[in-house]
Amino acid sequence: MKLSQLRPGQTGIIKEFTDLEMSIKLMEMGCLPGESIVVERFAPLGDPMAITVSGYQLSLRKLEASTIILH
Repeated sequence: MKLSQLRPGQTGIIKEFTDLEMSIKLMEMGCLPGESIVVERFAPLGDPMAITVSGYQLSLRKLEASTIILH
């Protein structure tokens, strides 16, 4: 399952990334394999989305979130 498929309040554990270039950017922001992610909310038009990972909130576009594969 991809992160972009979760709804607000749902959680997942990061398994891997589908885009090498994007994965470097995401890992620098704390999105490491094995970390738990909580989807907090979506913007009114559905993009971007707010997530909590490693104790802080990030905002990701759905395209970016679709590169994160969850367990």
